[in-house]
Amino acid sequence: MLSLPRAAYDEILAHAAGSDGEICGILAGERGGDDPGGESRVEAVHRATNVADNPETRYVIDPEEQLRIIEAIEDGGREVVGFYHSHPEGPPVPSETDAERAAWPGYSYAICVPGEHPYLGSWRWTGERFEREAVALRP
Repeated sequence: MLSLPRAAYDEILAHAAGSDGEICGILAGERGGDDPGGESRVEAVHRATNVADNPETRYVIDPEEQLRIIEAIEDGGREVVGFYHSHPEGPPVPSETDAERAAWPGYSYAICVPGEHPYLGSWRWTGERFEREAVALRP
């Protein structure tokens, strides 16, 4: 399960709102292990710049920026819980490209679909496939 405060959920949706391309970032908090049933608790959202050649349908975090964000997370006493990105036109599930580029087994990959009825879903990458996990909002 991916548990996050309402403020973090709102931050992801705000990041995605009005963007023509995919947005992306890193989730920080306390990781609940590799099992999709284990609870990972998000405490902070770290926005990243999408540097993909085709940001309308892909996302890539610059490796140097990713390293800076991860170091800041760890320096703050937190862990990387996972990553988030958006699918501006849907669908609200991991794509083939998402699976091809997933590189962190046991971590959460949250996908946001902005719009009139925004949606945030999450999946844990097993190293071979994505397994859906529950998303719970905290006050």
